[in-house]
Amino acid sequence: MSLSITSSVSSRSAVRGLLPLCAAVGAYLFYLSAGEILLRDSDTEWQIKVGQWILEHGAMPTADVFSFTRFGEPWISSSWLSQVAYALVYGGDWAGPVILTSIAIGATVAIFLHLLSPYFDPARALLIAALALLLSTIHFFARPHVLALPVLLAFIGGLMASADRRTSPSWWLLPLMALWANLHGGFVLGLALIGPIGLEAVWSAEPGRRRELIVRWGLFGIAALAASCVTPYGWNSLLGATKILSLGKLLSLIGEWLPADFSRPSFFEATLLGLIGAICYRGLTLSVPRILLLLGLVWMALSHIRNIEVFAFIAPLVLAKPIAEQWGMTGVPAVRVEHGRSLPVVTILATIAMVIGAWVTTTTFVAQHEFKFLPAVSPVSAVDVLQQHKAQRVFSTAPFGGYLVLRDMKVFIDGRAELYGEQFVLDYYAALDARDVGQLLDLLDKYRIDATLLSSGSPAGNALDHLKGWKQLYKDDIAVIHVRSNEKAGAVPAAEGSK
Repeated sequence: MSLSITSSVSSRSAVRGLLPLCAAVGAYLFYLSAGEILLRDSDTEWQIKVGQWILEHGAMPTADVFSFTRFGEPWISSSWLSQVAYALVYGGDWAGPVILTSIAIGATVAIFLHLLSPYFDPARALLIAALALLLSTIHFFARPHVLALPVLLAFIGGLMASADRRTSPSWWLLPLMALWANLHGGFVLGLALIGPIGLEAVWSAEPGRRRELIVRWGLFGIAALAASCVTPYGWNSLLGATKILSLGKLLSLIGEWLPADFSRPSFFEATLLGLIGAICYRGLTLSVPRILLLLGLVWMALSHIRNIEVFAFIAPLVLAKPIAEQWGMTGVPAVRVEHGRSLPVVTILATIAMVIGAWVTTTTFVAQHEFKFLPAVSPVSAVDVLQQHKAQRVFSTAPFGGYLVLRDMKVFIDGRAELYGEQFVLDYYAALDARDVGQLLDLLDKYRIDATLLSSGSPAGNALDHLKGWKQLYKDDIAVIHVRSNEKAGAVPAAEGSK
């Protein structure tokens, strides 16, 4: 009987051990098959171009080389490692970036389930992971922040696990911070959370150990700060990563920086209200540091929708231990297998089989499916016309900027708002809106624009249809091109376009 029970428990342990990998493979295959949802943001295109530039020059960019409005001005890339990775897998088609991004999402799911496993049974852990994915998909693009997501989760999850155990963080988390700092500027979040999470560890520890924990967490914080400077830019990475936050009013005009909108039903709204309802109904007592952490995550998500994914993956880690202890949802403890070594062999074979299956599925699917970038931000035909027309200084919408950069054209503006600055981008938006036609014309003259590339039906494009000195050269369902009817006005030689 005891052997039967041991075998049953061991089998459940094997299934439990394979759950993160199974879920990771499932998530990977889902996002691979729906790859176009990752190709909706034109920032992906200029990110790849930056990576290609780094590989071609064997150096890090320290000044802008992609625009004619900010050419030569100081600019650093806080996501250089992600950009290089995307450039390496981009071969003129989008299969590589989709595969790489899907792998990152799958890795995130595996790490998330591993972190939840001490507190929730597999079914509940899978449900929480599914909710986190649904909340985050709106901000899943083939961009550096997704490549950094598994590192973010591993680092912050490691901090929370240490706080749950009332111990200091492992020094092995420091290489993760260094990696994160080279992948994406969001590493400053990890630095910012060391203090609040450390406070939870100190708060819940025995009084006699608190001083020791304060010292250990403090030393770890200093070491993590130093690790975040292990980049080609050194401590300038910290300054570059936070520069976007100085854009003030402009953040209210950038889509992913908008606050959450509860005027229309959304899944985030339903999740947040459901969480509040569950806590009220079941009752949940949190320590003061956990309350502050949870409120901080909610505030971040409400302030900027790009932070919803941080809330989705980190809030469950903050709540996991209290929920498991107070609601009786503690996960099944790991089982040591004493009788025989067949279980590890089976686990290894199952892992190999899943990896091989995922690879075969990937190669078969990619061979039969061509990934296409969102046409609305890829004006292929219009840019062909511009290049035939030898346009040098093109006033375009920011969403077209990424594609223009990828096509080796200097741009008026792209997604690097921190480079262009608040006032420049506000002037751009005002000109695009064309409520003041004089302001639009002044901007076109100020920057000696010889052609415009605007969305079909845009106010500025409609205004140019009726203005002397401009004529429509091309129009399709995506974009419209206007050029000066007097070619001498506003046109500049090609050499000046890069000054």
